[in-house]
Amino acid sequence: MIHAYDEVYLEKASTALGRMLDFAVYDLQYAPDTFFSLFLSTGVAERFGDGEFRLLVGMSGVELAYEVLRLAGIAPQHIEPKFTANRSEEYWAGWALAHYQWESALSFSEIAEYIPITEIISLYSPYHEMDIRQFIDRMNTLYLERKQQTNLKLLRKNANLTQQMLSQLSGISLRTIQQYEQRKKDINKAAAEKLTALASVLHCQMEDLMEKTE
Repeated sequence: MIHAYDEVYLEKASTALGRMLDFAVYDLQYAPDTFFSLFLSTGVAERFGDGEFRLLVGMSGVELAYEVLRLAGIAPQHIEPKFTANRSEEYWAGWALAHYQWESALSFSEIAEYIPITEIISLYSPYHEMDIRQFIDRMNTLYLERKQQTNLKLLRKNANLTQQMLSQLSGISLRTIQQYEQRKKDINKAAAEKLTALASVLHCQMEDLMEKTE
């Protein structure tokens, strides 16, 4: 698995994301899904997930929340943040989500498409008392259950290509493409030259074609 940034920065990143969500909900009075939608739509989520240091380790969670609002064109009154003695469910959800995003190498938008932030918050009990690996395993299960189409099929459709057209452009047999899309053949075990050929036609990285596994 290729991670966007070194693990040494993970705890700082997860703390910032947890604090961002906590501050947005309890101090700025946003509903979790409303603020998280802003986090995604402003591009902050993508930059954070890609390991941009200015966001990842250069900002506190409070500063991160204000950055989201600034890019969304919202100018709230700056307030003195409150610090609760115990972690809120929203704080835990942001903290745990940062771990899952780093571990899975999925984008925040890809995760949110199948597992909304409100559902992640609902996993607080019992997962906040468990090792983070158990939360990650649960997230993987939910993601795989709900994602019906392979990355290859989604990318092909986004490129407005039929299987036959992709076969002709890439030089990969139609049967092989069908087997990858139907998960009858594991694309994660495909030869590098096949992945390179498909990625070139679909204008993506080879890693974008790989499937998430448990």
